[in-house]
Amino acid sequence: MRRADRLFDIIQILRTASHPITAAALAEKLEVTVRTIYRDIAALQGSRVPIEGAPGLGYVLRRGFDLPPLMFTTEEIDAIAVGVRLLRRLRDRKLQEAAESVLGKLSAVVPPPLQSQLVAAPLYVSDGSAPAVTGIDLSQLRGAIRETRKLAITYIDEEGRHTQRRIWPIAMAYYVDVTLVGAWCELRNDFRHFRVDRILASDVLDERFSADSGRLSAEWLALRKDRRNASA
Repeated sequence: MRRADRLFDIIQILRTASHPITAAALAEKLEVTVRTIYRDIAALQGSRVPIEGAPGLGYVLRRGFDLPPLMFTTEEIDAIAVGVRLLRRLRDRKLQEAAESVLGKLSAVVPPPLQSQLVAAPLYVSDGSAPAVTGIDLSQLRGAIRETRKLAITYIDEEGRHTQRRIWPIAMAYYVDVTLVGAWCELRNDFRHFRVDRILASDVLDERFSADSGRLSAEWLALRKDRRNASA
């Protein structure tokens, strides 16, 4: 969690608390050390956030303090509400949890008339029919892409053939009912797309690959564009 997010969360926890919250309780909730909470509290107090209390006794947020309200147009509110609901179709639990967290943070800082429109908008999205993903943790996959780490996967193709692959994950492509990972495949010595629901097992390796300042992604994007144009 980024420090800015953690500071925001501390304020939100203290805003809704009915009694003083100890640093130990905050640390457990935010999964950091008590020492980190002490530093965060000091930083917030230094920024004129009216937090009162002391180590061992707990902390409270002085009544009347609030974050400046965020203003959105009606269309922007609808876009946020639909976007969060669309994420439920991706079968990506961590992204779904993150989206719900974003929605909660936004609903806490928009003016009261907009809160119900954001949280309980009369806009519905079907659950979709994306296959369940069991052989790979999509959060770990996104981490491997960010950290340029190779993956070892067991893959089954549409004809039921199993292969062992070592891939360099470059990007993820979310379609309505399927999610793909674009990668360089060491077995085929070429770019390939793998359906995440057909990955039977996976392991993030310590070995890294070279993204070469974005060249690998650029080549993959160019190839993807060429293939789209060829099929048009």
